Amino acid sequence: MKFRWDKKYLYWGATALLVIIGGIGFYYLIFHSNSLKSNLYRLFSIATPIIDGLILAYLLWPIVSFLERKILYPLKDMLIRKYPALKKKERKILKYCRGISILITDIVVLYALSGFFRVVIPQIAGSIQNIMTQSDSYVKNLTDWVQEILANNPEIERVVSDLINTYSKELENWMNKTVIPQMNTILKTVSLSMLGLAKALWNLVIGLIISIYLLASKERFMGQIKKMTYAFFTPKTANAIISDAKLIDHTFGGFVSGKILDSLIIGIICFFCVSIMKLPFTMLISVIVGVTNIIPFFGPFIGAVPCALLILMVNPWQCLYFVIFIIILQQFDGNFLGPKILGSSTGLSGFWVIFSITIFSGLMGVWGMILGVPVFAVFYTLLRRKINNNLRRKGMPVNSAEYRDLGSVDTKTGEFIKAENGNGAASSKKWNWKKLLKKE
Repeated sequence: MKFRWDKKYLYWGATALLVIIGGIGFYYLIFHSNSLKSNLYRLFSIATPIIDGLILAYLLWPIVSFLERKILYPLKDMLIRKYPALKKKERKILKYCRGISILITDIVVLYALSGFFRVVIPQIAGSIQNIMTQSDSYVKNLTDWVQEILANNPEIERVVSDLINTYSKELENWMNKTVIPQMNTILKTVSLSMLGLAKALWNLVIGLIISIYLLASKERFMGQIKKMTYAFFTPKTANAIISDAKLIDHTFGGFVSGKILDSLIIGIICFFCVSIMKLPFTMLISVIVGVTNIIPFFGPFIGAVPCALLILMVNPWQCLYFVIFIIILQQFDGNFLGPKILGSSTGLSGFWVIFSITIFSGLMGVWGMILGVPVFAVFYTLLRRKINNNLRRKGMPVNSAEYRDLGSVDTKTGEFIKAENGNGAASSKKWNWKKLLKKE
């Protein structure tokens, strides 16, 4: 007798298996979270070169695509028109075009980075060395300036004196009991950080090699991913997954690449303006301002504070000029440059930007501050799309303005009834969602 498979038993078995796996995972998450974290961290450490390769390929692909579309493909078409016999070798020519575009991209990026570090690193090292050697004079300048202000303002002097008397003992205890005993730990941490930096550079080199393979075979990998998607899901679900993936790529990639370009421009503008103003530590300040500008909303404040303190030690009045300049620069970036480059890549209001940075910075630290906005923007956009699709299926309007004065919906007629006004009488204005749907 031939045995027949019953699909419902197979479905029940798969469901039971998933429930068991989920229960085991939940148990380890609750009672063995430390072990789970250490294993995940170890797995992440092993996969770091591959992750670096994926990130590099993702960031370099727009340059590779630009070179192909604007230079190499037109050149290929021109050669085929001039020499028709090359038409038979077009597939091989396309491979050569991809290889040349990858080679040019890597050379340009590496040359730009090496040139940047050749110029920037010596100046930053010189600024740090200058801070260390001239620290006594900087402290004296700051002390003299503070004493001058206090001498001319007795009330401020009295308040400052009370604060010093209150907190000086606590500061001394903190230095003696916390900072000094921890010096060996700090030195050990610095040494381990240097080893970690060397390992990170090595992983980056391996990642660059991996990115070359990924860029060379991008279409094949994308085809394989789509093939698996349609193999494991229904066509409708697979279409939705691919559509969502394109949305994620547009939102996340557009924000990251745009923010990097925006921060680079802000750093360059800061360098020229600070040089014209003849402020100290020009390159160091410009790099700090440019790098911290990658963090949305809070980045300008995070970068301005240490820079202002450095300038304050040299010349307090120049510190005031710098603070005014940073306010103007960030207004320019927030109201003109940023919107021009980023456009509406996130679609988030100011509240949701602050919300996402606050939540993700608490979960992921600095990386959360940088990536929290695009990650939340993707979630926000997918949720909004799901809500709008559900409303459309119900024949209801998707514009939020239609719901602001909504009091209730008549379940029999499908009419939107406005909330009661200040006089307590119901408004006579009504909306019919079926008519609105026809208009859309």
